[in-house]
Amino acid sequence: MRQCMDVTKVQSRIKKIEGQLRAISGMVDKDVPCEDILIQINAAKSALHKVGQAVLEGHLHHCVRDGIEHGDADRTIAQFAKAVEHFSRMG
Repeated sequence: MRQCMDVTKVQSRIKKIEGQLRAISGMVDKDVPCEDILIQINAAKSALHKVGQAVLEGHLHHCVRDGIEHGDADRTIAQFAKAVEHFSRMG
């Protein structure tokens, strides 16, 4: 649902995460200390979480609002709860 989010911003963040993952792979190849690799893994995980938050927020402000205003509120809320559940499993 492209209208739910700022696609340019989300894609930009994803590209940065891809770069972080390539850097982590390079660190493994170069035998960088484990602690340094773990720091970078945590940074990438945090960045991915922020992307998820942006998508979830967009979903709430567009899809959920639209569903409640123009459709079945109970079904829309149930779908949002399921989306939150999927997102919360990321952590």
